[in-house]
Amino acid sequence: MALLLFLSVIVVLLAGFPVAFSLAGTALVFALIGIITGIFDATFLATIPNRIFGIMGNETLMAVPLFVFMGVTLERTRIAEDLLSTLGMLFGKLRGGLGVSVALVGMLLAASTGIVGATVVTMGLLSLPTMLKQGYDPAIATGTISASGTLGQIIPPSIILVLLGDVLSSSFQQAQVSQGIFSPETVSVGDLFLGAVIPGLMLVVLYIIYILSVAWLRPSSMPVQKEVLSGEMTGTKLLVQVIRVLLPPLVLIISVLGSILAGLATPTEAAAVGATGALMLATGKRAINLNTLREIMRNTTKISSMVFMILIGASIFSLVFRGYEGDDIVREFLTGLPGGTAGAIIVVMLAMFLLGFVLDFIEITFVVVPIVGPILFVMGVDPVWLGIMIAINLQTSFLTPPFGFALFYLRGVAPPEISTMTIYKGAIPFVMIQILTLGLIAAWPQLATWLPDRIYGN
Repeated sequence: MALLLFLSVIVVLLAGFPVAFSLAGTALVFALIGIITGIFDATFLATIPNRIFGIMGNETLMAVPLFVFMGVTLERTRIAEDLLSTLGMLFGKLRGGLGVSVALVGMLLAASTGIVGATVVTMGLLSLPTMLKQGYDPAIATGTISASGTLGQIIPPSIILVLLGDVLSSSFQQAQVSQGIFSPETVSVGDLFLGAVIPGLMLVVLYIIYILSVAWLRPSSMPVQKEVLSGEMTGTKLLVQVIRVLLPPLVLIISVLGSILAGLATPTEAAAVGATGALMLATGKRAINLNTLREIMRNTTKISSMVFMILIGASIFSLVFRGYEGDDIVREFLTGLPGGTAGAIIVVMLAMFLLGFVLDFIEITFVVVPIVGPILFVMGVDPVWLGIMIAINLQTSFLTPPFGFALFYLRGVAPPEISTMTIYKGAIPFVMIQILTLGLIAAWPQLATWLPDRIYGN
């Protein structure tokens, strides 16, 4: 029944029904069938109100609407347009410089907004026409934009890291209690933020190395920029422009991440700093008025409500799944795999990668991680390392043809002459870079764990 429940949920989701109601509704139908047939204990359902109350009172999850507000507000400030224009002028005379500019802007937007769809669409609208006009190979241009847009999945303050931090913390404590440890250690969102810094920067560096390598090996695919993006500007004027454009987002990023890394604020408090800073930045740029603020708050409410409804639905699903002893089935399967812990990790990563084609990262985080997390932690897996591996894995599935969400976002704003196959072709090298990064972190876990250990002394 547990396996049938899991398969039924996937079928219902693929049919296009709303995620939150699909998870909760399918689970409750299976619970009702089990109660009628006498194979499910109805007392499991009595804990649902407590679970919902726990979700809504969770201080860590309060960071979600605040980070969403920060991201939605920054969309209104034309920060992406200014960054692309200025960095395009800065790297304009370098072969492949426009591609490098897109990668760096993707990194800065990831650390500012953390919203993948908005970043891909924004950079697709702003930079793709310019790259094509400058003579860039369409596959290179679309691949660079798609890959750079997905950096919001891994570079803090990523929404997925906030959600993963909460789920992994619960799973880690559950695993320790099952081992008889009643004063369990914890893993925090701050740990994941720190753990993601080096892998995130690695991805950006590898992207840039790939772009410059292609520019060197195939000069015709990335011509030297014929004209700057926005007027002629050189010397001192250009330096002043770079400082003027880079300083506000950098101050915001340092305020948010620096306060967490220095131990001055929790992620939720830092999210409040970020939301306030984004509002001040938008006001300073005169990019906001009462109507705009009303729209920002409405969009923030919609996105946050969706996240919490999915979390509630996933909580009900996991409750019924455990009621049918589904966690025991998964545990027996993973512990019985050849290769021990390494074999279990490979299977879990592959399953999440494939599920990423059809499910959003929020569903995978709330549905799959609570099931496999406690089992892997009992097997001795480091929670920070696992969280970073999952985040990069889901980022890769965002980019992988033919179902990658980032590719769909870009397809929606790309000119008609750019074929879908061109977008797929451009994404494949970046998918290989993602897989390479996963392999490097798997081989050297310290890439994810060194900085949290160094800062927090875990």
